[in-house]
Amino acid sequence: MTAFTGHPLVVGVVPDQSPLVALTAVSLARATGAPAIYFAHVDTSRYADVEHPDGTVTHLSIDPDLDDEDWPEREAALVEQVEQWMASADLPWHFRYLAGRPDRALTHLARAVDASAFVVGSHVRRHHRLTDFVNGSVSMQLSHRQHRPVVVVPVNVVDWEGRAPWE
Repeated sequence: MTAFTGHPLVVGVVPDQSPLVALTAVSLARATGAPAIYFAHVDTSRYADVEHPDGTVTHLSIDPDLDDEDWPEREAALVEQVEQWMASADLPWHFRYLAGRPDRALTHLARAVDASAFVVGSHVRRHHRLTDFVNGSVSMQLSHRQHRPVVVVPVNVVDWEGRAPWE
């Protein structure tokens, strides 16, 4: 187990994610004295060729015949999203563009930066794809396959009056 005090958090990021995940991570980081937050996106259309000691990866397309040169634009859009979330926060943060299986990639990052916990958004089924059924949620995978706590932030909240105000 890694103590909460003085250790960073790893936060899973997906496109168009609710800012509530980042707000929760900032609140938890302040409460635990985390020195930084590591935001990470895992591109499942790519695989990690080399995992580096700082948590970054060198990655390649799963399909060698597919010329996937659009990933830098996807990364830039995600970094911009995180910059907007963190604009008023006074905490250091980093972004990692990872590849492969989300639970494995996030666990590698957490191990590399000695993170105390993960913060992820709740599983949102957008299209009821077969991969959603087979893979399940990242939070479930993380909670079953490694030893760090997983904070799951509900992002599709419905109250008695209607949808949550941040949606």
